[in-house]
Amino acid sequence: MDRVKGKVAVVTGAASGLGKGAASLLAREGARVILTDIVEASGKEAAEEIRREGGEAVFMKLDVSNESEWSKVMENILAEFGRVDVLVNNAGVELIKEIADTSLEEWRWLMSVNLDGVFLGTKYGIRAMRESGGGSIINISSVAGIVGTFDDTAAYCASKGGVRLLTKAAALECSKAGHDYNIRVNSIHPGVIKTPMVEALLKDKDIRERLKDIHPIGFIGEPIDIAYVVLYLASDESRLVTGAEMVIDGGWTAH
Repeated sequence: MDRVKGKVAVVTGAASGLGKGAASLLAREGARVILTDIVEASGKEAAEEIRREGGEAVFMKLDVSNESEWSKVMENILAEFGRVDVLVNNAGVELIKEIADTSLEEWRWLMSVNLDGVFLGTKYGIRAMRESGGGSIINISSVAGIVGTFDDTAAYCASKGGVRLLTKAAALECSKAGHDYNIRVNSIHPGVIKTPMVEALLKDKDIRERLKDIHPIGFIGEPIDIAYVVLYLASDESRLVTGAEMVIDGGWTAH
């Protein structure tokens, strides 16, 4: 308990799935959590669930692809909480489509959320954290940011690969060897996790068995499996960890 006690943590895409799981665990471990999402009703309910369990949480609406919203939300957070210690750039979307059939508009929409959103979060996270002595930025990428897939997800892979290298470059920029901001920046690369989107696919027996087969460990992960890695990177236990890619994929990329 209390692994992040007193820290102020911002989680994007926190209305459901990985973001909701991370926000809940951070709150249980003592953080004051700001949940953000474009889905206002579910985001408010997620924050209320945390408060009912005794945690401290508020919801703020945020479209991560919109810079003016980032500026306003971070200004409000600093005014209310005085600092930001942890930022989890989790919000993301998916596009399953062959390259030949993907429009430039679809490509740019995907990048605006998955890559632009992480860039903007990192930008405003650095601005806030360098003023208060440092912090931890955690970017949610994917195994699809490390290896390609056969599922018509080239655009998604490109966006998540961009997150992976943006993370490493930002880590160096914020390190003692860079600008000495005392900010650690790391990425997490989940395999298939039982989020609402994935659970719909798991209803198909063939898809369910295929997804199990690509995870040598023998089962598909749940949001808590990623939340514990977020917690580690948010805590002072990971003080030596920056520029790292935490692969949580049940062995997918090991073969």
